[in-house]
Amino acid sequence: MTLEIIRIPVLSDNYVWLVHEPVSGETMAVDPAIAEPVLEEAKARGWTITQIWNTHWHPDHTGGNAAIKDATGCTITGPAAEAERIPTLDRMVAEGDTVMLGAAEARVIDVPAHTAGHIAFHFADDQAAFVGDTLFAMGCGRLFEGTAEQMYANMRKLEALGDATRVYCAHEYTLSNGRFALTVEPDNAALVERMNEITAMRDRGEATVPTTIALERVTNPFMRASSVEELAERRAAKDAA
Repeated sequence: MTLEIIRIPVLSDNYVWLVHEPVSGETMAVDPAIAEPVLEEAKARGWTITQIWNTHWHPDHTGGNAAIKDATGCTITGPAAEAERIPTLDRMVAEGDTVMLGAAEARVIDVPAHTAGHIAFHFADDQAAFVGDTLFAMGCGRLFEGTAEQMYANMRKLEALGDATRVYCAHEYTLSNGRFALTVEPDNAALVERMNEITAMRDRGEATVPTTIALERVTNPFMRASSVEELAERRAAKDAA
């Protein structure tokens, strides 16, 4: 791994990821909900933010764009399908495009469902994926603008990135997700063990992400859904919980 990835907790449960490529000195913020703590963290490390990458248009992922751009002159990249809803974008990307952070290359993956144009960024060489609100630790995003069919396809795309891939999602939802997962698979030994670990971590005030594809394959009820219909049933049940 060459990238340095820093977690910045903001708002009530959001995470902004600050990603530094040491060879070039470039630094990028993923989904900055607000600007000040992101700028402060970069300054404390002697880093200058040169880019922002957005996964989708929601304000708690783009709210800091303008202020960070004003402070740094950074370039903002995000989903082409949501360009009208992210007026600060400089570059619009979609499935198959690549984006560079210094020498580090990330591939853009279309993962619509939570929003209609949601994307993810995958650094294959660093085995890291920034997935916004599509995949969470033991959960997935609500289907605000898409379908269960789309989310099921997203799970397959992300699963294919490989077990060692670290998944950087944008919220600390793990404990509530795990509680729901136990109602779906109460006899899943891996899930029970993980929930014990997660509960202890949260009791200590620790963050529970990033996660990994390997962990999600054995404990995430949405990635483990055997059909679109099963995923839809589980998402509806989670929404009603």
